[in-house]
Amino acid sequence: MVETSSRPKERNGLIYVIAGKEDSLVNARCQELLEGLLEPSQRATGLFSVNAAEVCACDILDELRTAPFLTERRVVVVKGADKFISENRQLLERYFDSPCATGILVLTVSNWDARTKLARKLPKVGKLIIVSQPGPWQLPARLSRYARDAHDKNLTKEAVELLIELTGDDLLRLYGEIDKLALFAHTAKVITAGHVELLIGHNRLFNAFTVIDAIADGNAAQAVDRLRRMFADEKSAEYMVVGAFAFHFRRMFNAKVLLEEGANTFEVVRRLGIRSNREGFFAQLRKMSLKQIGDILQRLAGIDYAIKTGRTKPQVAVEQLVLKLVASADIR
Repeated sequence: MVETSSRPKERNGLIYVIAGKEDSLVNARCQELLEGLLEPSQRATGLFSVNAAEVCACDILDELRTAPFLTERRVVVVKGADKFISENRQLLERYFDSPCATGILVLTVSNWDARTKLARKLPKVGKLIIVSQPGPWQLPARLSRYARDAHDKNLTKEAVELLIELTGDDLLRLYGEIDKLALFAHTAKVITAGHVELLIGHNRLFNAFTVIDAIADGNAAQAVDRLRRMFADEKSAEYMVVGAFAFHFRRMFNAKVLLEEGANTFEVVRRLGIRSNREGFFAQLRKMSLKQIGDILQRLAGIDYAIKTGRTKPQVAVEQLVLKLVASADIR
């Protein structure tokens, strides 16, 4: 898996192959590579970028052999090059044997077969960069590194966990949220869960809270109406609504455990960082048992898995859950 930083400095190699199934991640990694190869002022004369379907191999070789102007080397990027490589394999093999010293070739592909002659020749003249979506267990370290490298800021453990819960596990979307958080935190060197909740989660968490209130009152029509408005008001809600509900119920679960262990409400507020609508939070908490909250969290985990595997749509799944909760009185 490729290590991603805000501005990698790539200076070695004449040929780079960036391989990955997700176009958005591959393109983002290609852009990072270019930032390390060329200064912004050099791109007008030093960069040629094209989709593979729009060019022939002769044009690419001509561009690589064109003398660079106002730059040390000329960078030629061929995107979506799987078919391009298959159709021009022998020509590329000869080029890999003797690449132009003043040209850098970047190929982006969905798959790179390590058994081919090209793959065996590549390490001698360049580098293979494999791009893939990190696993859930790898996200916290990746996000913390990005915040530090891109913005010189630290993310607290609680901030990372809340960010992932509210935003989902798409790496580029998470990077975008960190970019916004860095501006929001301004001069603060540490991005906290408070920053995440205020900037990203405030409206989302409030809307989820009002849906839960309607469920607790047994008002199915109001709960569904509020849920539908939640989806309508925010384009990204479909990726994040399950996380907003899970955040609420997980906090309620932890609060219930603390109360049953003998903690008072002030201690619960302090330890769980409950910053708003505290009376409403404890009112909801009184209407549910620990087992009921745990069951709801299990259902949300099942919905999250079903959404990620394409078995259901977010709005349909959450709306069905809301109706089941009202009908079964699980939350009253």
